[in-house]
Amino acid sequence: MKKKKTIILSKHVLVPKHVKLNEKEKKELFEQYKITFNELPKILKDDAAIHSLSAKPGDVIKIIRKSSTAAEAPFYRGVTNV
Repeated sequence: MKKKKTIILSKHVLVPKHVKLNEKEKKELFEQYKITFNELPKILKDDAAIHSLSAKPGDVIKIIRKSSTAAEAPFYRGVTNV
C-alpha cells in the first residue's frame, strides 16, 4: 500500500503568503483607503489557502504576491460565508 503524500498548501511555491490582520490593522486599512469591509473583494472562510489562519467572517486577509515591478504587492480580502 502506497503512503499518501500530504501537501501543506500554505508552503506551496504557487500560493502567495496570506496573513490575517488584527483589529488595529483593519482599522488603519479602512481609514487609509476610505473603504468599508463590504467594499473589499471576498474570500470564503473555507478557502484552503486560509485554513491555517482560523479566519472567520468579518476578518480581513492580506495576500502578499510577488511582483515583477514592485517586489511585493499586497491585496486584501474580506472573509465571508458566501
